Amino acid sequence: MNTYSSRLLEQCVNELAKLPGIGRKTALRLSLHLLQQDPSNVESLSHAILEMKNNIRYCRICSNLSDTEVCQICDNHKRDKEIVCVVSDIRDILAIEKTAQYNGVYHVLNGIISPIDGVGPSDLNIDSLVERIAEGEIREVIFALSSTIEGDTTSFYLFRKIQDHKVSVSTIARGIAIGDELEYADELTLGRSIMNRMPYQNAVK
Repeated sequence: MNTYSSRLLEQCVNELAKLPGIGRKTALRLSLHLLQQDPSNVESLSHAILEMKNNIRYCRICSNLSDTEVCQICDNHKRDKEIVCVVSDIRDILAIEKTAQYNGVYHVLNGIISPIDGVGPSDLNIDSLVERIAEGEIREVIFALSSTIEGDTTSFYLFRKIQDHKVSVSTIARGIAIGDELEYADELTLGRSIMNRMPYQNAVK
């Protein structure tokens, strides 16, 4: 039995419910909220979503999301380009930037090695990282990956790939609990983990 009096309302609820973390009750609440808004506000939201979808791109250097060919972080002359923090996705950059404890640049892998999910090294943005390091302008690489089996596996694989290059390799301190994702860590804990990073070789002993 159809509980909606409007097909258009139901259609909006169905689409919103496809978003992660949004159930049908929340989707209905959002739909009714949008229905009560001034048409110009709804049009602005629709335009912002379409603009993001159609025009956003990946930084050619680090693969961070960007409006231009090079993201604002890589293009910032005040950032230390000799230190690269390796993260699994864009959300980790946002989390680290909130700490205001890091002034280097980043490299986004777009995932972590996870055989059970069918994700191998070739599916990740690893080759471009090795190429950046091979250019010889990077002095330190920081592994800022989740404290999970998959995160540790990815860190170990990356270490084996770059260990022959003249670069210091470190990992964030284990202020992050085992099994935790970076994006859920509080800013103070994550900031201290960045500042108190340790040589990677010591972390795996």
